[in-house]
Amino acid sequence: MILSSFDQILPMVVDSKKLKKLFLGFFSEKHHNLIPNSPLIPEYDPTVLFTPAGMHPLIPHFLGQPHPLGKRLMNVQRCFRTGDIECVGDSSHLTFFEMLGSWSLGDYFKKEAISLSYEFLTGKRWLNLDEKRLFVTVFAGDEDAPRDVESCEAWRSLGVPDSRIFFLPKEENWWGPIGETGPCGPCTEIFYDSGKPPCSPECRPGCSCGKYFELWNDVFMEYNRTVSGGYELLKQKNVDTGMGVEHTAAMLEGKETVFGIAAIRPIAAKVEELASIDVPTATQERSIRIVTDHVRASTFFLGDERGVKPSNTDRGYVLRRLIRRAIRFGRLLGIERDFLADVAEVVIALNESEYPLLREKEASIFEELSKEEAKFKNTLEKGLRKFQRITEKSPKIDGKDAFLLFQSFGFPFELTKELAAEIGVEVDEEEFRREYERHQKVSSASAKRLFKGGLSDASAETTRLHTATHLLNEALRRVLKKRDIVQKGSNITPERLRFDFNFDRPLTPEELVAVEKLVNEQIRKALPVVREEMSVEEAKACGAQAVFDEKYGNTVSVYRIGDFSAEICGGPHISNTSELGTFKITKEKGIAAGVRRIRATLR
Repeated sequence: MILSSFDQILPMVVDSKKLKKLFLGFFSEKHHNLIPNSPLIPEYDPTVLFTPAGMHPLIPHFLGQPHPLGKRLMNVQRCFRTGDIECVGDSSHLTFFEMLGSWSLGDYFKKEAISLSYEFLTGKRWLNLDEKRLFVTVFAGDEDAPRDVESCEAWRSLGVPDSRIFFLPKEENWWGPIGETGPCGPCTEIFYDSGKPPCSPECRPGCSCGKYFELWNDVFMEYNRTVSGGYELLKQKNVDTGMGVEHTAAMLEGKETVFGIAAIRPIAAKVEELASIDVPTATQERSIRIVTDHVRASTFFLGDERGVKPSNTDRGYVLRRLIRRAIRFGRLLGIERDFLADVAEVVIALNESEYPLLREKEASIFEELSKEEAKFKNTLEKGLRKFQRITEKSPKIDGKDAFLLFQSFGFPFELTKELAAEIGVEVDEEEFRREYERHQKVSSASAKRLFKGGLSDASAETTRLHTATHLLNEALRRVLKKRDIVQKGSNITPERLRFDFNFDRPLTPEELVAVEKLVNEQIRKALPVVREEMSVEEAKACGAQAVFDEKYGNTVSVYRIGDFSAEICGGPHISNTSELGTFKITKEKGIAAGVRRIRATLR
């Protein structure tokens, strides 16, 4: 819980915009370079649907690939976590949020990282927090990695006494990897004492009672988790720091919840206005928060550079779920008319100065939201008819029928209970929860199967296939004699590559053979794969391929494969095409108007 008592112990009020400005200003003075705020939809990693953390786009660089902007980096990153959808409605959970991050890629390590964190939090020019209220946790050590004495000593050197340093196990002081494999390591977390009395003699940082507010996490990525489940030291030691913008702003603004901060409160106020609610009840407050969060997240999805539209699969399914959930909880608040575009307008107005693409895509955002509202109305009406049939045959709604209403007709359990209470019918909540948990386990297992493997582990197989996509991209342009062909999507696992590109008809068998042949010719030539750093304008001038309406930093990495192709890219690559083997196209099909998909393997 975020406590209002914070406004009595903080030296100044800092909203989210000022927090971001201070953070970037501080790390800029410490010679960190600003990297772009990456799209919500990852370009190179099929292991996740959305960008879940600020460090996610940097995974290849933790593994040793040089970054074009150097070893000291910083940014503000849009993030989304699907696991938090069901948690939204309390005081702190959001599905969409921003993260502040700073990184050292093989440059400084624990002592300097901790010193920088401490200076930003307590320095008079920065957040100027009371150093006596700071508490920290460090990794206690286990069979995989030793006790983090180095971090403890760094805190002691800054004047933090042992009474405010806590050693905690891996469950609380270890970060990563994002998938089953990849970079990870121990972390030290920084907490601020709210002044609230301890809940028990065992109360300590990390306790859920709200006494200690988590401010910052310094992750020391010095390990790589292998396919076998073991841990090996990385060739370079990295630092990844993270601070949640909305979460921290709530504390700094003295608000009881993240929904009270300047960046979010106007959205919730619009929902209250549409529902004609002056003082919401606890139940209404939860619904308001869900609508606020879900419309905010949906607006950012629809306004993302890579874009996603509602559908019944993958990312589109998540978006559809958010939109329909917002509609359902809007109905619980008494909002009968279409309202999503009205709320989305507030989201855009609050964020367009930092995310101008939201305003540029305003018309399409409103259109997609309105289309989903129209579609869901029909589903909702069918669900009400199903509800009536269920209650006519029995004086009690069992858990399976309640889950059917939830799964097939989009009824939240709260709506089913409310409708049942109006006619004096009971609902078996316990059985519903069992059905829901069983479904969650099945869905989770399916998701793991669907997104197993990928570029995040930088395996040799995935890296080879990634380089092959560059050859495929250029081969398509040459064989089809269309220089405007660009990548529209990519999904690479250790077993195969999937490459989407713009083209308005199916490829003929002869064209597919010609593409295969051209790629394999480059492999047999043993062409060197060379990385160069240059500006975006220089990359354009030299003919490097890229989607140039995306945001890039001042300096980019361009990968040249002999004199065959040149492409802006941030992923890992092999050093010579002779490492690829034989390229084979396994399938070609259309996936949307003007977009084709090729699947291929290396043998």
